[in-house]
Amino acid sequence: MQEYFDFRSDTVTRPTKEMIEAMSKAKVGDDVLGDDPTVIELEELAKKVTGKQGVLFICSGTMGNQISIRVHTNPGEEIIIEEDSHIFKYEVGGAAWNSLVQTRTIEGSYGCMSLEKISDSIRHDDIHDPRTGLICLENTHNNSGGVILPLEYIQEVRKLSQKRNIKMHLDGARIFNASAATGIPVKEYAKYFDSMMFCLSKGLCSPLGSILVGDIDFIDHARRVRKVLGGGWRQAGYLAACGIISIKKMSKRLGDDHAKARVFSKALGEMGEFSIDMKSVQTNMVYFKPLKEPAESFILRMKKKGVLALSHDDKVRFVFHNDVSLSDVKRALGIIKNDSMKRR
Repeated sequence: MQEYFDFRSDTVTRPTKEMIEAMSKAKVGDDVLGDDPTVIELEELAKKVTGKQGVLFICSGTMGNQISIRVHTNPGEEIIIEEDSHIFKYEVGGAAWNSLVQTRTIEGSYGCMSLEKISDSIRHDDIHDPRTGLICLENTHNNSGGVILPLEYIQEVRKLSQKRNIKMHLDGARIFNASAATGIPVKEYAKYFDSMMFCLSKGLCSPLGSILVGDIDFIDHARRVRKVLGGGWRQAGYLAACGIISIKKMSKRLGDDHAKARVFSKALGEMGEFSIDMKSVQTNMVYFKPLKEPAESFILRMKKKGVLALSHDDKVRFVFHNDVSLSDVKRALGIIKNDSMKRR
């Protein structure tokens, strides 16, 4: 069988041996009834890491974002989001479907919407207008290359939201990557948001699951919405056991993935066959354009040679994670370089 190096996403990570062993030994109950001890342990750990009093273990990041929109808004309101955000582009129109709200998208630069544009997009109290119910940010920002939203920017958006009495939600699917790269604790990011979601199933290597945090009232409401969406867990402790290891251990190794991304982007840039915005290489993602062919053509040819990647619009995306070593990265670079030389 052909060997594959899988750079499609950090979602392809598999649980570690330690996680599998922890699953086999986990003490479980019924989480809907509130008595699964391992889920309780995971949620208590998440409280400490995020500084929030309310925590809910949920199925996915998308579920967390959608629950948050549902809790924070009323039907007919409007949410402000960046035009390339995950919530807008990749959640199947869930804001309209689940919460009956419309989206006000703003063009961003490296994931950041300008404060002026956010302010101008907040609706006035006019009977003809929908009320602005929520501002959503994404950190790290996937479509911008895994870039980190500066803390100072988040603080300024928070000041604006408080001045206008609007809630804020963070799609923090990869917030631990931001923390690993900057040294800023996750709880420092979380303090500026009324709710935040982060994923256990990406760079943190759990097989599935995410965490949603906020104040106690928010989580009480979120728990009911989770149930409405069919997200009530039963013996969820088997999965929570992985999540505990994700937070305690796997979050500490994310810098290794960032280093792989830097090695890859530097070597790729030196080939002269690809266009890379090095400013966007901040965490575990590298986006680039082949100069002589469409991204899809490059991806299909690499697949035949055992290197898996995904396209995003007209770019190729490589994501670095626990299941690809630095040696794998160098071997993949060798395949790309050899292919490039043959095609000259």
